[in-house]
Amino acid sequence: MIACTYMRKIKEFIKPFKKYIYDSSIDIRDRAFMVFSVTILAAIFLAVPCGLIMHEPLSATVSTLIGGVVFSAYVWYSFFKRRIDRARVVISVFLVFVFLPAMFFTNGGAGGGAPVWLLLGTIYIVLILEGRRKWVMLFLNVIVLTICWCVGYYHPELVTEYTRSGNYFDAITALFIVSGILTNIISFQNRLFRKEEEDRNLHILFEQTATALANAIDAKDKYTHGHSSRVADYSRRIAEMSGMDPETCNEVYYAAMLHDVGKIGIPEEIINKEGRLTDEEYAVIKQHPVLGERILHSINVYPSLSIGAYYHHERYDGRGYPAKLKGEDIPELARIISVADAYDAMTSKRSYRDPIPQQIVREEIVKGSGTQFDPKYAKIMQHLIDLDTEYLMKEKSGVTELAGRNELSCKSTGETISDGILINAQMRTIRLKAEALERYEGECQPNIILFDSLDGRYHDSPKEMKELNYFEYARIRYDGDNTCTGARKIDVRKTPKDTYGKKPKRDRATVYEIKAVRVKDHLQLMIDSDYETVRIILALPDSVRFSYMGLTGDNCHLFDVSIIKSDEKVPEGYIPRIAEEISFINVPAGDIPNIQVDGYRFSQTDGIPVKDGMKITFHTMSLPTARLVWHCAFLDLFYSDDRRPEGETYKEYALIRLDGENWESEGTAENKLIVNLSEDFVGWDEWRTKNKEGYDCTVTFKRTDNKIVTHTENLGIEIINTTTILDGSDEVYVALTGDQCAITNIRIIYE
Repeated sequence: MIACTYMRKIKEFIKPFKKYIYDSSIDIRDRAFMVFSVTILAAIFLAVPCGLIMHEPLSATVSTLIGGVVFSAYVWYSFFKRRIDRARVVISVFLVFVFLPAMFFTNGGAGGGAPVWLLLGTIYIVLILEGRRKWVMLFLNVIVLTICWCVGYYHPELVTEYTRSGNYFDAITALFIVSGILTNIISFQNRLFRKEEEDRNLHILFEQTATALANAIDAKDKYTHGHSSRVADYSRRIAEMSGMDPETCNEVYYAAMLHDVGKIGIPEEIINKEGRLTDEEYAVIKQHPVLGERILHSINVYPSLSIGAYYHHERYDGRGYPAKLKGEDIPELARIISVADAYDAMTSKRSYRDPIPQQIVREEIVKGSGTQFDPKYAKIMQHLIDLDTEYLMKEKSGVTELAGRNELSCKSTGETISDGILINAQMRTIRLKAEALERYEGECQPNIILFDSLDGRYHDSPKEMKELNYFEYARIRYDGDNTCTGARKIDVRKTPKDTYGKKPKRDRATVYEIKAVRVKDHLQLMIDSDYETVRIILALPDSVRFSYMGLTGDNCHLFDVSIIKSDEKVPEGYIPRIAEEISFINVPAGDIPNIQVDGYRFSQTDGIPVKDGMKITFHTMSLPTARLVWHCAFLDLFYSDDRRPEGETYKEYALIRLDGENWESEGTAENKLIVNLSEDFVGWDEWRTKNKEGYDCTVTFKRTDNKIVTHTENLGIEIINTTTILDGSDEVYVALTGDQCAITNIRIIYE
């Protein structure tokens, strides 16, 4: 009975560990690390009583015990602090340079069990590390073992000799223990691979079923194609940024994927009605959360599915439906889905309106924070929008920007035009064929319109142009002829081919390849055809506005269109400059160089070490193109090995904007932000105006151990942010950055 009780306790103790190592949502390398580490630890601690039984010298037993304790403590620390990747390298270095040499010299050297124990280092390195790290550590392991062997051979007095003549119990014991380690590891791998395959197949089946059901839901509504998948993607990103574990993030994802399943029971004439719904029709629509809960509640394995379907239309202020829950009484995953659902609804086309531009959507989410949305998840959604500099988080128009097709026909320029193709420092290559429309007379003239607008689309209505900040740079024919409307300067150079001068036949399509790229305020098009290559360089009015390319033409049928985006950015001097750079920082610098931030965190200063009593003063001015409150300077509190706010070792603790918002990275720090509006604050419209005029700013820092208090007061806004560092970093840096602003005359003052 006692034995059975102890066995049950042991099983209960190892149950969480078994759950961890077989959890397919966790990186397999992390699980393998834990299994191999625990197995080797068990072997090390098993060697301690074996050594005592065989009367090994006390130094051997003590060194083994100390190594096992240190190893255990560090594995435990790495597991709970989620630093397993670093632990792989640290423990490998410890094994190769400390533990295994100590084992060699305290366990009888070549005459004892040490040679077998030394295999542990090689086994561990091979199984735990990968790539270049593995081969470097294996090479160092060979070097260290060779040195140990040579020293032990020429200086036997350094080796604790205890093996009796003809007595190899210690070596045999070590051989059995190491063999046991290999057996356990190989068995684990076989079981793991089998279970991984089973889990993968079940996961694929579930994912395909959920996706098919979501597609069936979206198919009922011609205006919400792909809505469920996009909401699921946004919801998972929000969950990840809030610090949820991978398993919970997957639950959020699938709950969001099926959040609208109840619409299956709503009549199609209501779902697809043109224009706004009547009160009676809206009452029917409001039943879809209840219907969704009924459909999904029987799936006991995933209770989160029915929770997401039932509660995703609750509001944080209690004015939602169907249960009218308030605040944190609303299930957490439903609060996440709510903001993701609202974002996608606003950025997608509806029967009664076009997609709302992303910047306006951001303002709506800010307004709804604390009323419609949980402030925590609204804030994360705002941060995702800020990071989405290419506006990828939106309803896709198809494989290309041609409204779901790879062709378009246009009688005259601008009458029919593709959605805007974003041009930035990553080369876009557009391949297409162009031919004349059969029903119209005249030459086929494909054209490009270069423009910027909030929604990335061409507009010719004065009202839309004003509302969506439409700005046109130029209209360019493929032969280089152009009309400059907003660019500062255009330079065209043509290189004829052998067929130059031969006009394309009307019954034969011309093949074109267009390479488009932009660096700061210069944009380049290379248009290649069978007849000539045309290079066009535009000097844009600034580096801030986006640039989109719309495909259109006169008497043209464009088809077989493909768009390829390079992953690599072109170097800064790639485009020959034809006009002076527009700069707002050509003034004397302070202690560090001035910076001009053309977009969200496009540039930043190097890190400045944060010291108690330190002050930073600078002049900040939003750029002429800035329109929004958050187009201002930011303070970035972070750590990285090279003091740059980027790279693999970069850890962000807080991002504090001078308009009173902040962002903190989950798990590395805790932030408490206090924003006070004084009598000098005269409203956000006036604040934006003064921000464009520019002002001098002073930021003070107080630091006590792991707590940093950042304080500044500007234009009637007092900001006090208290950052508590959680990861134990001694060095903390601050960098200046922002969005559409110029920061100059930066001075660092230490008291």
